[in-house]
Amino acid sequence: MTFLYAARRLFLIATVVVATAIAGAFASANMAVAKPLNVVATTSMIADAARQVAGDRADVTALMGPGVDPHSYRQTRSDIAAMARADLVLWHGLYLEAQLEEFFLDLEKRRNVVAVGEAIAKDNLLGHASYEGRYDPHIWMDPQLWQTVVLAVRDALIKTDPEGEATYLGNADTHIAEIKKLIEYMKSVTTSVPEKSRVLLTAHDAFSYFGRGYDFEVLGIQGISTESEAGLRRVEQLVDIIVDRNISAVFVESSVPERNVRALIEGAEARGQAVKIGGTLFSDAMGEPGTYEGTYIGMIDHNTTLITRALGGDAPETGMQGKLAPTS
Repeated sequence: MTFLYAARRLFLIATVVVATAIAGAFASANMAVAKPLNVVATTSMIADAARQVAGDRADVTALMGPGVDPHSYRQTRSDIAAMARADLVLWHGLYLEAQLEEFFLDLEKRRNVVAVGEAIAKDNLLGHASYEGRYDPHIWMDPQLWQTVVLAVRDALIKTDPEGEATYLGNADTHIAEIKKLIEYMKSVTTSVPEKSRVLLTAHDAFSYFGRGYDFEVLGIQGISTESEAGLRRVEQLVDIIVDRNISAVFVESSVPERNVRALIEGAEARGQAVKIGGTLFSDAMGEPGTYEGTYIGMIDHNTTLITRALGGDAPETGMQGKLAPTS
């Protein structure tokens, strides 16, 4: 009896140990599934798209925060470490992060790296005489194009985390619907700007897609990259345009110093043309995290409303905020 009792006791102990091990393995597997993806994005606009589509299934980090200029950004050691640890790295492409392009092309050989801006068909992109073989990268300025980027982010997330496909598909559809509402708002208010006043003059040439989509002539003091120099001759040419066409408002940008815009204003005033700053536009970066302007929809709503009102059009002072609450 003693031997049988001992044998049964050992068998029960072994059964409990095995069961505990199995339960622990299942728990670890469930924890692994439940653990959010680690996603790193270069720009705040791409990061917002990833947050909207991924929801709780991903922790998303933007390398470039409010007021940061992606044209001149240099990666830090902590950036490299963050990308090395990431499950998915999303960058823009189209030569926006020009100084990082070689780095990302090398990184994608070893890590899960996707250039989401490259999803736009080339015939929908704007070229530029100063950058042969390259395209204007500021595609987020036209929400119609940005929808394609959202879908590219969705597809990258699905490939990285197939089990979350239903979530990613549903969230992307919801966000695209919000973007469509934004497009309708933009169409409705920008058409109220008098035709002769549809001249958008800013610090650098970041708004050409907005201009093409909503029928504005766009002029930038600098080229499509803030790394380009604004020469005295360019400033003089723009002063001539301001005076000849009686332009009353120019715009500064949150990620570009104001000095060139101030030079324009001073030059115009010296020739008797009063010019005001129509406001600060978000060009290459969104607003502060946690604010409406810190979302893609809030950023574009802010720009559209500000431009419309400053150039003599009719738009609500609060834009479309409240009609469409951000989801992040």
